[in-house]
Amino acid sequence: MITTVLAFLLALGLLIVIHEYGHYRVARACGVKVLRFSIGFGRVLWRKQKSADDTEFVLCALPLGGYVRMLDEREDPVPPELRSQAFNRKPLLQRTAIVAAGPVANLMLAIVLYAGQHWIGIDEPKAVLGTPVAGSVAERADLHAGDWVRATSRDGQQWDDLQSMTDLRWQLTQAALRGEALHLMVSDLQGRDQHEATMDVGKLDAREVDAQLMRRIGLGAPYSEPVLGEVRPDGPAARAGLQQGDRVLSVDGVPVGDAAQLRERIMATADGDSARQMRWTVQRRGLEQEITVQPRVVQEGDKHLGRIDAFVGQPPAMVTVRYGVLDGLQEAVVKTWDVSSLTLRMMGRMLIGEASLKNLSGPLTIADYAGQSARLGLGYYLGFLALVSVSLGVLNLLPLPMLDGGHLMYYLFEGVTGRPVSELWLKWLQRGGALIMLLMMSLALSNDVARLLGLQ
Repeated sequence: MITTVLAFLLALGLLIVIHEYGHYRVARACGVKVLRFSIGFGRVLWRKQKSADDTEFVLCALPLGGYVRMLDEREDPVPPELRSQAFNRKPLLQRTAIVAAGPVANLMLAIVLYAGQHWIGIDEPKAVLGTPVAGSVAERADLHAGDWVRATSRDGQQWDDLQSMTDLRWQLTQAALRGEALHLMVSDLQGRDQHEATMDVGKLDAREVDAQLMRRIGLGAPYSEPVLGEVRPDGPAARAGLQQGDRVLSVDGVPVGDAAQLRERIMATADGDSARQMRWTVQRRGLEQEITVQPRVVQEGDKHLGRIDAFVGQPPAMVTVRYGVLDGLQEAVVKTWDVSSLTLRMMGRMLIGEASLKNLSGPLTIADYAGQSARLGLGYYLGFLALVSVSLGVLNLLPLPMLDGGHLMYYLFEGVTGRPVSELWLKWLQRGGALIMLLMMSLALSNDVARLLGLQ
């Protein structure tokens, strides 16, 4: 819990500081006097100001945002000698640059964070498939447990090498949102028997980009060998004579593809309060033998499941994804662009009803992910920060009156018509923007609560 809170506060503080610093730095470069640089809202907890003419830096009690307050005649009277430093007196291009600098700073931060993740390196599962979900796109593509996906292509001509299972899921997600098929170059675990497979993910309903999308595609957990780990004493596995290291070849005469499939078969033996016997063929020290296993039944919620009291499966094969300095920076730019494009497409699809509003996440979900990534290590945490930084940058560029993008729309209007938006229109647009933002935050928070309660 403490890790989650600290990771969330660190993420929030860093992203807000960088965003507001973008506004602050460009404002100063354009000769605008900055009155206050605030992290948070409400009661001031800490302040620093060198002199009465310098910028006041403050930290406030509610750290859910921040702002840079500039000298502006529309807010307060400005002495004649300072009017040249007022924001509203600056040329249109300078005002546009100041407003755009916040989101741009977030996107630049994302590049730095992704680059840091690539330079440090992270351990990820190898792109080796488990047993495809029955009736899924992967099964229809004739993919099997143990298939190693080496590369992907949009047209079957130009191929991009895959680093890990994470890369494969990212490529499949983008293909589903584009409504396109994805071509895979597949081999066995030893790199032999290389062939092409086509996953027609474009026909899927990609309204929600989540684990259920991957399940509809057919990707579950990465491949795990059907080998037994620790066997608990006096459990069904121990009584049957099973031992740690036994490789399960078949169950009731049906070959076992991977550990996930074996676990499903064990759980499916439950028939009310009793369980069906299973006939296993296992390989032990190079020799095959038949073993009869009688699982026990446990109740989880309203379900009865079979158990053998043994750890089923080996950890998936892992690869360290790491890049050199220049390659890591180049990949970071590409990743930031791809994530930004995906975020914009998802927001557009939600707006026209082609994507579920359940994709919106609020502070509770972000805090949960912050804690999870921090526990996994620095590389994962940097990737999480980069993702949120991209989301914050893109969100602030939306043409909503309460956001930076709304102000940019005002300046676009001014540039086209030669006159600023009227005060009356500004007042009504601000009210409408505040209402939209309130609805979005309420929806995001309700999604968070539903996820925590297991209702999504």
